[in-house]
Amino acid sequence: MKILFLSDNFPPEVNAPASRTIEHCREWVRAGHEVTVITCAPNFPAGKLFAGYRNQWRSIEHVDGIKVIRVWSFIAPNTGVIGRLIDYLSFMTSAILAGMFVARPDIIVATSPQFFTACAGRVLGTLRRRPWIFELRDLWPDSVSAVGAMRESFGLRAFRKLELHLYRHCRGVVSVTESFREHLIVRGIAAEKIEVVTNGADLTRFAPRERDRDLARSLSLEGKFVAGYVGTHGLAHGLETLLDAADALRRLPDGDRFRIVLLGDGARKAHLKAMAAERGLHNVLFLDLVSKDQVPRYWSLLDLSIIHLNPNELFKSVIPSKLFECMAMGIPLLHGVLGESAEIVRREGFGVVFQPGDSAQLARHIVELAQDPSRLAELRSAGILAAPRYDRDRLAAKMLAALDGWAPR
Repeated sequence: MKILFLSDNFPPEVNAPASRTIEHCREWVRAGHEVTVITCAPNFPAGKLFAGYRNQWRSIEHVDGIKVIRVWSFIAPNTGVIGRLIDYLSFMTSAILAGMFVARPDIIVATSPQFFTACAGRVLGTLRRRPWIFELRDLWPDSVSAVGAMRESFGLRAFRKLELHLYRHCRGVVSVTESFREHLIVRGIAAEKIEVVTNGADLTRFAPRERDRDLARSLSLEGKFVAGYVGTHGLAHGLETLLDAADALRRLPDGDRFRIVLLGDGARKAHLKAMAAERGLHNVLFLDLVSKDQVPRYWSLLDLSIIHLNPNELFKSVIPSKLFECMAMGIPLLHGVLGESAEIVRREGFGVVFQPGDSAQLARHIVELAQDPSRLAELRSAGILAAPRYDRDRLAAKMLAALDGWAPR
């Protein structure tokens, strides 16, 4: 089967869409299929071109047997709606043009979170007379509205109509959560055209490991109890809650033993660093993005992992992909997200759920777990035991089976 995959995120970017795309496509190549990915020059999350890349009209590289076509896009910092919209629209246009010159695929897959990539899939599906699949990773534009980046308006209502048009006119939808599937069914999309393939972890890369002593020493984390966040520092993530928890921890009699680490980049990072400096939070350590092969080293520093999103009803349908990576590495999780992802944490028993935005509750859980090594060990064991159920190889095979069912005979 010839698969054409459209995604504006791809390694060396290290966010969830980039990781899922390459890990799935790599498995499909190993299964004997021909996979072409159309993407842009890496620039997420800061909206800055990665070193060693050029933002040119078209370039080709091969990664793990995948043919990767990089096209030009308008690169904008992830801080304003207009710039990002131009970025999305430019990639959509470039992807359509590039897709017209790819050998005719059997099936086209277009992935969100920004649905202009799905618009490119819709156009190419029509022009190339091939079925196209909407991989639904985010309920855009509702997620943009949820973080206050767009207000209710004619434009937002038009986007919602376009979103519904895409759901109706694709051959199938691959949803990353059951909640998204139920949302689509309520909006009139047939249940039989929706397949749920959750996120997961590459168990060959993410596995239990001892704390990297050299790295801990270089970051002055030796002898510290470390809780940390790894991921995008965006509007939706509410990382101010972690800073408030750090403020509470440093005021404890033994407060110097605790450290909060935040690794990543995003629209709010500069604000968060300034906020921490203003409050004198010397127990908070900000680390810049690292390459994907280095991420497990940094995960190993953590006694606890923290995942957090702002308290918003929409985010109850989201399952953060980092959940599965810390599960695979046996890192106990403090999970500040309600809904479907919280149910996974409770069901698999590898973490503790806290109320989003409640910094006092977060700080209390950190202290309690630091004082209870046996409980920490139980949570670690539960995560390691649960991880094989979310092995990326198995999930890639599940999605491939769905694509095969939707492909023309």
